[in-house]
Amino acid sequence: MFEFRFYEIWRTPEYLERLAHGLALSIGLTSAAALFGFTFAIGLALCRRGNHKGLRLLASSYIEIIRNTPLIVQLFFVAFGLPMLLDYRWPFALSALLALTLNFAAYYAEIVRAGLDNIDQGQHDASMSLGLKKVQTLRLVVLPQAIASVYPSLVSQFIFLYLTTGIISELGIEELTWSGRFIADRTFRDFEVFIVLSVLYVLGSVTFRLGLKLLGERMFPWRTAS
Repeated sequence: MFEFRFYEIWRTPEYLERLAHGLALSIGLTSAAALFGFTFAIGLALCRRGNHKGLRLLASSYIEIIRNTPLIVQLFFVAFGLPMLLDYRWPFALSALLALTLNFAAYYAEIVRAGLDNIDQGQHDASMSLGLKKVQTLRLVVLPQAIASVYPSLVSQFIFLYLTTGIISELGIEELTWSGRFIADRTFRDFEVFIVLSVLYVLGSVTFRLGLKLLGERMFPWRTAS
């Protein structure tokens, strides 16, 4: 009969420190990629809806390429392909951040675009009649409503990205999955280690979801009231 031996993990301070460090790194990379990716995604969404044919085609091509290739392929291209093409070297952690950001941006761009498409033309007309310029209308009226309408989808995509960050362990980045594999290789208690990893990922996801829910309520109070 199989015997659980979680104490093989708890009794070594180094293992606990690696798990804590890995969890912090996973959360940090995911949060940074979300912030940068969301900023880039707004630009992509606006290009896709704009009148400039070249920018529309460029944004659409980028989104389709990213959404139809695996994240691990994008990760290896950024980590190994770009340095060869551009003749530069930087830490794998930055390569992972860039790959996650580019991936995040493509998915977020389509979500934001859907939100923009749902805004009634009357909102634009009313803003213009009040004397707001086009940029002001977009920034103060259209974008807040568009983002509020798709906020749950943005949160779900964020959680999904957080759960896939284990892929970056293939570059030797000491995030949560890498830390678990490090411990399993030394204790030979793979089952227990990956149970612990699952619990940590679940706790991280639930914490992110609750935190983002509270953030959404503060940013879009009218949505909560309705």
